[in-house]
Amino acid sequence: MDDLGDVLSGGRDLCNLGGGNPAQIPAVQSIFDKTISEAVGNGTFRALISSYDGPQGHRPFLIALSNLLNREYGWSVGPDNIAMTTGSQSSFYILFNLLTGLCGDGQRRHIKLPMVPEYIGYADVAFANDGLRANRPLIDIIDSHTFKYRIDFDEFKIDDTAGGICVSRPTNPTGNLLSAEEIEKLMELTHAAGVPLIIDNAYGVPFPNIVFSNIEPMFDSHVIYCMSLSKLGLPGLRTGIVVASEEIIEVIGSVNAIMSLATGSLGAGLTTPLVETGEALRLGREVIRPYYESRLKQALFWCKEHMVGLDYFIHQPEGGIFLWLWFPALPVATQVLYQRLKARGILVIPGHYFFPGLNETWDHAHECVRISYSQSPDQVEKGIRILAEEVRRAFEL
Repeated sequence: MDDLGDVLSGGRDLCNLGGGNPAQIPAVQSIFDKTISEAVGNGTFRALISSYDGPQGHRPFLIALSNLLNREYGWSVGPDNIAMTTGSQSSFYILFNLLTGLCGDGQRRHIKLPMVPEYIGYADVAFANDGLRANRPLIDIIDSHTFKYRIDFDEFKIDDTAGGICVSRPTNPTGNLLSAEEIEKLMELTHAAGVPLIIDNAYGVPFPNIVFSNIEPMFDSHVIYCMSLSKLGLPGLRTGIVVASEEIIEVIGSVNAIMSLATGSLGAGLTTPLVETGEALRLGREVIRPYYESRLKQALFWCKEHMVGLDYFIHQPEGGIFLWLWFPALPVATQVLYQRLKARGILVIPGHYFFPGLNETWDHAHECVRISYSQSPDQVEKGIRILAEEVRRAFEL
């Protein structure tokens, strides 16, 4: 994070393929520019920044989103089933600490990740020791340079030490999209065990819809569905969204009141009209998703061009803004590769950070890297070219 901060502050001349910042898509930014101008002109902007919202969040947004979810997907939720947080990381901080540690019945519980790699931000969220536990995935080799992780349901068990199950869909870092069948199976298992299923939807449907196939979001009374405005194009406004039972939402509101008195109003207030009219869905479907699909095709082409002769695999990219590259039998750990790339002005993220809760040594974790293809095309091509050079060098030394 210090290295990424150097990039953002202009302190160093680095090619940043490591961060999760979304691309600045002109067509999206122009809509937000217009929305802000209109809000300033009609007094909405002043109202948003000059008053506290309730700890559950901006009420008009909660109403608009519940209506959208019911109308578009047949959910049965109301505004009291939704709460805002100061970004997704805050959502997981609240939820993980609510569901882990020493509980009222004397049992210590943890969050279970059905498979890793998973989102790096889960790693240190829970206060409790052993707050996360994770399973290895199954690996399907699709072709000579493509693979896919799957949940190993034969090994995945939910016992009375599980406080909740968490998955991201699509998954950061790999771009993996759990199938409807996998999600349904997890919903069945968690319902039977009486524990919540947390679905991290930072890149998914209904927005920002960086998903390269047609899917519908899935929900039930024991599901906790987490969303964000960041990848819609507003990461600096730190707006997280949680859809859950009224009991969970009431607790989130209470924690918000203690931690920050109230959540920020600006992100929710500016996007309420987009959610009310369905424009947020159109943006995802017609602008954001095609933009990233185009960038993905470019990045895959550059991998094929610059990695000729290397033994490499790319996780099948089904959504999100990252490529997950695996170099089997890489002679150096990807942490060493990271340092060599940084010395040449390229930032990536070493793979071993994305295996939180896996309490065993697995060489595979040190053979993978995550790169973002959301940055400018010249930076992405440069980063992939130099990455290939350094991997080739590692095998030659």
